[in-house]
Amino acid sequence: MTQLNSHFYVAIMAGGIGSRFWPHSRTDNPKQFLDILNTGKTLLQWTYERFIQFIPKENIFVVTHQQYTSKVSEQLPDLAEENIVSEPSRKNTAPCVAYISHKIHKQDPLANIICAPADHLIMDGPAFTNACLNALLFVQKHSALLTLGIKPTRPDTGYGYIQFEPQQVADNVYQVKTFTEKPNLELAKTFLQSGDFLWNAGIFVWNVKTILAAFKQYLPEIDELFEQSTFALNTPQEKEVIDRVYPQCTNISIDYGIMEKAGNVYVIPSNFGWSDLGTWASAYENLEKDYLGNAVQGKNVVVIDATRCMVKAPNDKLVLLQGLDEFIVIDTHDVLMICKKENEQQIKEYVGEIKRNKGEKFL
Repeated sequence: MTQLNSHFYVAIMAGGIGSRFWPHSRTDNPKQFLDILNTGKTLLQWTYERFIQFIPKENIFVVTHQQYTSKVSEQLPDLAEENIVSEPSRKNTAPCVAYISHKIHKQDPLANIICAPADHLIMDGPAFTNACLNALLFVQKHSALLTLGIKPTRPDTGYGYIQFEPQQVADNVYQVKTFTEKPNLELAKTFLQSGDFLWNAGIFVWNVKTILAAFKQYLPEIDELFEQSTFALNTPQEKEVIDRVYPQCTNISIDYGIMEKAGNVYVIPSNFGWSDLGTWASAYENLEKDYLGNAVQGKNVVVIDATRCMVKAPNDKLVLLQGLDEFIVIDTHDVLMICKKENEQQIKEYVGEIKRNKGEKFL
């Protein structure tokens, strides 16, 4: 067991809706609370278990939308109630990071924090622990905004990319040159060949003073809102004050708001069997397949002449699939979705279409 450092913290971000996993992921039960890969544990539970290996339990926070606070305590009964931090509105990752950073700073001005999504898949726990500890030790000594980058294995157009300088500044730590949002296939191929690009895993590590200084510089209006609320943080007044302040925050991601603008950004190239489990195709990649390449979840699914499909159905429902190739078929109690794998990035748009035409009943 690694020696736990009392100044090491983690903020698990668990407020998203996971609309690309619709119709399995719903507004009232999004993907971080689901067992997407049939492992017996939800994505949030796996994330918590990874961090409990090297972060003291009392230093683990889950930041989520207020709609999900009871779900978090149900799934993580070990986590103290005060460590579940609820957002009154969805405002993307920058306000979420500002809120938890101010809250932790008030409690421990020497804190070093990992901010990580609740719904990623990580296959190699020890390698992940090593990368995180390396990152925490670096930011403890340097005024650095650090991110974990994943060595790419294919020219994926669904991820953002990080380009880094060739010389390391410390053991496996490199300065970041550029961030690129999801590129087209040609560009992704070029990135892969060049060898100095990584996938952006959206896992950030920094000293609390460094990130608060960055907010002051790059997102002063968000910083000011929480600065004015500091008196209430970690007191019974917190909820009332945050409910008033939070909706005033700009809706912006930490990537756009700070990481892409700051000069003191660093990356640790990592390899710990990572997937952001962002889409049904990424779930398909990580599931066992039959001899025709179908990944099937559901006890009564019958497949005839179908190949390379992702199929999920309730155990008590008979589903017969014939003649489909490279389709996603997701059946729930009230929704059936049949979608070509190549169009899965559009599922988010289809959900918008349903909202416009059918209201929110099926979301």
